[in-house]
Amino acid sequence: MSDRRIELWDHVGLGLILEWPSGIAITNQTGGTSCLSPEIEGVLIPLRNDVTVPERVLISPENELYDYFTGPKWRGTGATNGIDSNDADFIESVISKARLFPTIRVDRDRLKESHEAWIHVIVSGDEPCDPPLFTGFGPYPRKGVLTWQNSD
Repeated sequence: MSDRRIELWDHVGLGLILEWPSGIAITNQTGGTSCLSPEIEGVLIPLRNDVTVPERVLISPENELYDYFTGPKWRGTGATNGIDSNDADFIESVISKARLFPTIRVDRDRLKESHEAWIHVIVSGDEPCDPPLFTGFGPYPRKGVLTWQNSD
């Protein structure tokens, strides 16, 4: 991996790390209290993050994902042994509300490699809104990772 790195330790909001030969390793602190630091070469695309004015409260799919992984099922443990199909269904319901599904969907072949704040996904095309947040990264499908603030 490259000497060029972006560490998302202080990043807030949902992001897509799209696998791309950028020469830049992107990592985040993930996995709840396990504090994992996986990395992938690619580009970071912030997704559907906004704030209220003047309160400056984050409006983002991150909020639901954060609450889910700190809620009754996972209690902040980080799901470090992988997620299951119910978790993948929930994640897809959140990204569907944000109008990102089915363009971005959980990679069901990599559930055991996914954990809190590091979910492997398949991107099937350019972002579907007008104007798109990302475009021109074909050929599709392309692998990526959804990431957000860790709950540690």
